Amino acid sequence: MPTPLPAALNGERTVFQSAGHDLNLYMAGQGPALLLVHSVNAAASAAEVRPLHEHFQRTRTVFSIDLPGYGFSDRSDRDYTPRVMTDALHAAVALIRERMGPAPIDALAVSLSCEFLARAATEAPTHFRSLALVSPTGLGRKDQRRGPPGSTLAMPWLLAVLRGPGWGGALFRALTRPGVVRFFLNKTWGSRNIDERMWAYAVVSAQQPGAEHAPLRFIGGGLFSRDIQTVYERLTPPVWVAHGVRGDFTDYGQKALLTERPNGQCSVFQTGAMPYFEQPQAFCDQYQAFLDGV
Repeated sequence: MPTPLPAALNGERTVFQSAGHDLNLYMAGQGPALLLVHSVNAAASAAEVRPLHEHFQRTRTVFSIDLPGYGFSDRSDRDYTPRVMTDALHAAVALIRERMGPAPIDALAVSLSCEFLARAATEAPTHFRSLALVSPTGLGRKDQRRGPPGSTLAMPWLLAVLRGPGWGGALFRALTRPGVVRFFLNKTWGSRNIDERMWAYAVVSAQQPGAEHAPLRFIGGGLFSRDIQTVYERLTPPVWVAHGVRGDFTDYGQKALLTERPNGQCSVFQTGAMPYFEQPQAFCDQYQAFLDGV
């Protein structure tokens, strides 16, 4: 039996629904609303935004979501797509507006989830006061991501192989052994000085029933949007891009799509892909300065 999953963050846990499936949202603090969205990988969860959740609850009501297929959210075997993830964010924003009122909110997402947040903001621009995109995907020098609206990078043949009898579960278990999780976090950080608490939570989270379903779609390309560069260009709220310079996530050769515009700003940190773990005060200070200027 897997170790029961503990809470990743402090505060109240709220269960809500998107497309008939349960989702989990942590809520803590008081003040204007701030939505935090973790990245997508084999062992993701809201634990990935812990430093931000803990810092900003001093001045904000912070809402940190477990995306579909991760953490305490529903992990059933279904087709995880950018649409599913984006709709989950719409549902979270609807809950926040119900609790906090109709004022537009600030929101921050990490890595691939920046694509889901950007899409949500183009579909409901009046719901968002500002966007923070940390290590956003789809902006590499060679990325060509202007496909048909709603299209993805899914490779059906690969997903079929991944989900073949016995293969998917075995592959996922191999990818989420403690040492392998550490290996991939080392690549994310660009060093071995990873956050040990986050590593431990990722290991336990990846052992939960159904944990393989969303990650196998991720590996098969089905969670990457083929049209994301077009989506980025349509954003109207102020955008802050933040990224590091170490590890596997350092190519932002087309970040001008977001930063060289009247409402765009960028901060570069001498860190890996999650700079708020390595330089929490500097990161939060620069993000706060951006928020103050919106």
